[in-house]
Amino acid sequence: MKFFEKLKNGLKKTKDAIFGEFDNIAKCFVKVDDELLEELEELLIYADVGVESSEQIIEELRERVLDGRLKEPPQVTEALREILTGMIGEGEPLKLETQPSVILVIGVNGAGKTTSIGKISNKLRREGKKVVVAAADTFRAAAIDQLAVWCDRAGVDMVKQSEGSDPAAVVFDAINYAKNKKADVLIVDTAGRLQNKKNLMNELSKINRVIDRELPGASRENLLVLDATTGQNAIIQAKEFKNSAEITGLILNKLDGTAKGGIVISIKNALGIPVKFVGVGEKIDDMESFDAKEFVEALLPGEDFGKAD
Repeated sequence: MKFFEKLKNGLKKTKDAIFGEFDNIAKCFVKVDDELLEELEELLIYADVGVESSEQIIEELRERVLDGRLKEPPQVTEALREILTGMIGEGEPLKLETQPSVILVIGVNGAGKTTSIGKISNKLRREGKKVVVAAADTFRAAAIDQLAVWCDRAGVDMVKQSEGSDPAAVVFDAINYAKNKKADVLIVDTAGRLQNKKNLMNELSKINRVIDRELPGASRENLLVLDATTGQNAIIQAKEFKNSAEITGLILNKLDGTAKGGIVISIKNALGIPVKFVGVGEKIDDMESFDAKEFVEALLPGEDFGKAD
């Protein structure tokens, strides 16, 4: 199945929650007025587009009503498509300009950090890149074994030490291994201990110092993994991690398990951090680079672009 079709299927709960209900409501109106827009705003908030983002969307729609561009309920969908695409903005690809480049993966336990690393590793390997993974989440029971399973599925090498080892020491070993193997990308798994921000910051600082010392000038990405099913709690997590690390992009998982797919818009609007990957399943190829146009087309009813992955 092409990824665009998976994305459409994954966003079906959100699409039905907003637009299935909106279609029923719109049938009761002959024109777009404040009452109809208020009904739509409630649906947007329910889908976790967020209060502030929903208000901005409704205000833009209201302006279109006032200047005559938006008159009839069927026109709302196309107007929303334009507004949402503009709010999300263009996608930002990974910056992997050096050999090796480094991707640091951060996120609380349970958000899908391990599976995300496996899926991204698989994607990069399919694109012809040699990938090495550093198992630097050394404090969580079975984390190393779980990561090893996903690395094996992705067909990439993993560098590890024993459970409880110093994460920075694992990263040091992995950097040397990546250099020797002439790897294109080093992906670093990290412990998701948001409940103790001091330890998190200290650990990330040590890892970053090792990377800066051993790979000066390397391209860097700090990707935060979030679980879409947690809704607005994902934004709270993102804000906390943003205070502890320089986040360059987001990985949004489990879009197929929630009616709150609007969280993509809410996060982008609240934090200004681009979504770089979205996950819509448990298989190794159920993750793809985020494309705003595809996302909006999958979310909104109408003619599909049907792009290949």
